[in-house]
Amino acid sequence: MIGQELLRFLLGIVERSSRLAGLASDFAISRTMRSTRNRPHPWSTVHDYISWQGLTDRRYLARHLPPLPVAISDPSADRIRELFRRPAGGQQISDKSTCLFPAFAQYLTDGFIRTDTSHDADPLKRRLTTSNHEIDLCPLYGRTLAQTDCLRLKSEARGKRGRLKSETGRNGEFAPFLFGPDGAAKPEFAALDKPLGLPDTDPDRLAAVFAFGGDRANATPFVAMMNTLLLREHNRLAGELEKQNSGWDDERVFQTARNILIPMFIKIVVEDYINHIAPLPIRLMARASVAWRAAWNRTNWITVEFSLLYRWHSLMPDAIDWPDGAPIPIGRFPMDNRPLLAAGLSKAFAAASGQKAGEVGARNTADALLMLEDLAVDQARTLRLPRYNDYREQFGMARAKHFSDISSDAKIQALLADLYREPDDVEFYPGLFAEDRVKNSPLPGLLTRMVAVDAFSQALTNPLLSQHIPPEEAFTRWGVGELEKTQRLDDVLRRNCPSEQPPKEPITMTQSDWRYTW
Repeated sequence: MIGQELLRFLLGIVERSSRLAGLASDFAISRTMRSTRNRPHPWSTVHDYISWQGLTDRRYLARHLPPLPVAISDPSADRIRELFRRPAGGQQISDKSTCLFPAFAQYLTDGFIRTDTSHDADPLKRRLTTSNHEIDLCPLYGRTLAQTDCLRLKSEARGKRGRLKSETGRNGEFAPFLFGPDGAAKPEFAALDKPLGLPDTDPDRLAAVFAFGGDRANATPFVAMMNTLLLREHNRLAGELEKQNSGWDDERVFQTARNILIPMFIKIVVEDYINHIAPLPIRLMARASVAWRAAWNRTNWITVEFSLLYRWHSLMPDAIDWPDGAPIPIGRFPMDNRPLLAAGLSKAFAAASGQKAGEVGARNTADALLMLEDLAVDQARTLRLPRYNDYREQFGMARAKHFSDISSDAKIQALLADLYREPDDVEFYPGLFAEDRVKNSPLPGLLTRMVAVDAFSQALTNPLLSQHIPPEEAFTRWGVGELEKTQRLDDVLRRNCPSEQPPKEPITMTQSDWRYTW
């Protein structure tokens, strides 16, 4: 007890000193990055062996480990599904996370985890990706120049320079709708990717689909609210930049606002989202300087493992508590922005922050989402991912020798034993989610390590955070100030709901009564 009190005292000193807090954060990040090999990864999904194309062609996903030599006969998908199925009335609720956590996680990862779905008829083509491999806010700005151009207002009129297209209604500013009154896509948005899961047979849902840069940004009202908030913030930044720089044209205002918003989002990724995941008593800081001379500062390249480990379907409860209405069953939540339009941005964020999420792990996926687990298992098998134990070893963990080394839950141990002869047979995807959660984190052990390694090495190496980019030239002095005062989504929300009542409580990914356990 005396040792814990002393540690709390010392950590308090660290937190009160910005210099010590920064050094502690840098140490924690650097230590995490030493748990595995740095990029470039020797392998990718283009070949089963090391090749020049595999080292340079980023249309393919990278690999942390080489593929299995041959496909192995594994349990059927139906049997694997039982490992994930949430028992009737058995929903497990997280003691740390709110529904804002999965909402942000989905929005973040939809920007760079992108399997090329145009080849779904040929499973082997799922080796391809349409990702830019960067945290570049492509759900907001689009993946290509043509997509960005069609989302921009492109006006030299005073008060409109640098803006993204938007419409203002009774609940504030939103993106324009993708479809016109006739149900046809508007020609001005022809360059955009077709939204995934488009509700072709429901004209009311179709009419509420936004013209967003990402084909997944309309996925749920939670994801759409994230993109809407960032659209408002971009236009707010553009408005202030135009006021302060009256001689700037539309292009300069737009590009500078975009320059500011991308690092602002990355800062939220680290200081809001990653801090929610990290099982640490100190707060991690988005200090890009930790990466400037680091061995892990290499060109971003999304791995196939990263694209699979982010399937956190168990975080979603059976129903979403929505303001001013009945709870929405999780099966009816996708591809319907009408609840967001009716409630407005402030109430939608308050709803996400006010509801507890599910626990990440086995035996906690709602029936309506089980088919997504099937797809993940199938993709891992198609790409012949090595076994779960191989990844434990790769990321500095001891190999599991008994099923009890994976999970302390007797029911999960029994399910694993029914599916696999021994721990070395456990597949990557089922093993990730069968694990016990880490104390003070919402995630299991191997998953926590893999998320941390890829998150830091993908976020803090962004070109806009390079030591070679002069901040006041890229962002302006005012923009630097906006970055410095932003740490959380709550900061952005409260300056972008002028026509709405802001939430009474801070919107947060962590439940208000959660406390770190020593």
